[in-house]
Amino acid sequence: MLQCVFLLSDSGEVMVEKQMTAHRVDRAICGWFWEYVLAHAAGDPSKVVVSPTHYLFRVYRSGVTFLACTQVEMPPLMAIEFLSRVADVLTDYLGDINEDTIKDNFVIVYQILDEMMDNGFPLTTEPNILKELVAQPNMVSKMLNVMTGKSSTIGSKLPDATASFVPWRTTIVKDASNEVYVNIVEELDACVNR
Repeated sequence: MLQCVFLLSDSGEVMVEKQMTAHRVDRAICGWFWEYVLAHAAGDPSKVVVSPTHYLFRVYRSGVTFLACTQVEMPPLMAIEFLSRVADVLTDYLGDINEDTIKDNFVIVYQILDEMMDNGFPLTTEPNILKELVAQPNMVSKMLNVMTGKSSTIGSKLPDATASFVPWRTTIVKDASNEVYVNIVEELDACVNR
């Protein structure tokens, strides 16, 4: 169970902090992590770091370090895959992710993190469903947010794909059934003696 997700810039500054559970993780763990990276792991591609109090998982993309931490043992690949999915979804939403785009779209990034994780466990990681839950940023929505002071990008209805057995499939599909047709041809070769 992940307890917290941080998005760090190249300088080690915390851009986004999302606490996932009731147990709050102190932000000082980011300072410890950054000192560790600078001192021990410069150029080390390891994605799991063990601190005296936490397990830290990291994924680095385009100048942004995605850092997740927990105090309990958990499968490391689950945390790394979740952070990779977060990076992929943010790239899908915002284009090239960097420090400026994350700061400019802070509300959307926070809402995406909120929808992707529920009480420390990955929940909705499919981009099709997330696009229906959280509206993508565009110029009109940014202008309305500035003029009205409201920054709601949450959709008003539940996405259709959440009830689907195949969540990655869009709801507008030509063949919605999962049918497979097979032709079976039987052949028998035999040698017959009198």
